[in-house]
Amino acid sequence: MGAVLVTLMATTATAFADSTVRWFISENTPQQTVWMREVAKRYEESRPGTRIDIQVMSGEPYKAKLTTMLQSSDRPHLIYTWGGGVLFAQAQAGLLQDITDKVKGAWANDLSPAALEAMSYQGRTYGAPTHLSQVVLWYNRRLLAQAGIDPASLGTWDGLLAATRRLKEAGIQPFTAGGSDKWPLNMFWSGLALRIGGRQGFQDALERRTGGGFDGPVFTRASEMFKQLVDLEPFQRGFLGDTAPQAAGQFGDGKAALQVMGNWFYNTQRSQSSGQKGIPDEDLGWMPFPAVSGGKGEATDVVGGINGFLVTRGAPPEAVDFLRYYTSPAVQREGAERGFFIPAARGAGEALKNPFFRQISDYLQRASYVQNFYDQMLGPSVGRVVNDTSADLAAGRMTPRQVGRQIQDAWDLEQ
Repeated sequence: MGAVLVTLMATTATAFADSTVRWFISENTPQQTVWMREVAKRYEESRPGTRIDIQVMSGEPYKAKLTTMLQSSDRPHLIYTWGGGVLFAQAQAGLLQDITDKVKGAWANDLSPAALEAMSYQGRTYGAPTHLSQVVLWYNRRLLAQAGIDPASLGTWDGLLAATRRLKEAGIQPFTAGGSDKWPLNMFWSGLALRIGGRQGFQDALERRTGGGFDGPVFTRASEMFKQLVDLEPFQRGFLGDTAPQAAGQFGDGKAALQVMGNWFYNTQRSQSSGQKGIPDEDLGWMPFPAVSGGKGEATDVVGGINGFLVTRGAPPEAVDFLRYYTSPAVQREGAERGFFIPAARGAGEALKNPFFRQISDYLQRASYVQNFYDQMLGPSVGRVVNDTSADLAAGRMTPRQVGRQIQDAWDLEQ
């Protein structure tokens, strides 16, 4: 496929001057990064004089570094994004390049319209989507069987609490969580809020309608229900000091039965495990986030996201051209075939071989609503508070009512 892609690029290439494109990647797995470097090299070979300079960091270090780098005259030209309020803030600050006119036509036609919309702000497009994600409950079938737990019982929050108790009674660690990064703990809180209030609950909180904002009944109940789990001491010893990759590796080593995490976790629990093999596919299972009795959310509502890359202000034309190449159906199909992600390019999902990704991709296609991650949707300042309060609640440093109050206070300051 690589030769075909290089030939295609060579026949469609426009003439570019010598240039370096600085590409800042938030790493998922080392294997995916190796492939992305291969893609960049193929592009370079078809564009004499163009160089793709890649810098890689992961998770929270990436977010922290990006804030500083965007203020620099040497800012990266292409940056990884989770969309939402963080993207909006970057656009408002004039840090991004408007590529609306360049995306129109054939490029836009190759992408999912909803996914492309997620790379936009106030009708203007600043980047292109690469993949979709969904937060689910992962489980180790073998460990559940040892505790006499039917996986189907995990489909409700009450069932999950009961399973947590049974796992502890059987001497099996229920969950691993990367509490040091904080956002993994918010996966529980945001999942509960979506099940309790649905799409309307979040919209009402944004506009402080009918029953309060983030300190209202929906989000207070989400905090109270998360605390039900926290009170069972479900996480590994020292979870507040472990990062998300470390917690994934512990799960991959068979040290816990459960984890709430996105579909990317399939690869992370393998690459971060001691043998880099993770849980055998036959022992690994997943299901949507548990249902909540009396909740207003639809069963097909999901917490997830649309991820991609944004073009920064002052980036050379080659940056836009490379982004078009990287998000093309051919390249994205290759990434899907290798099992790196669920692609946003039209038709590329047909190449998915990984059965877990195929199942989650099918589920996403049927989703009635996808709630973008709160820490991204609410912008950098409020998003930080969302993650901090989730960690503080899990650590016992904060009460459920304090969680909502702090988030609402932070949101009020943004208005």
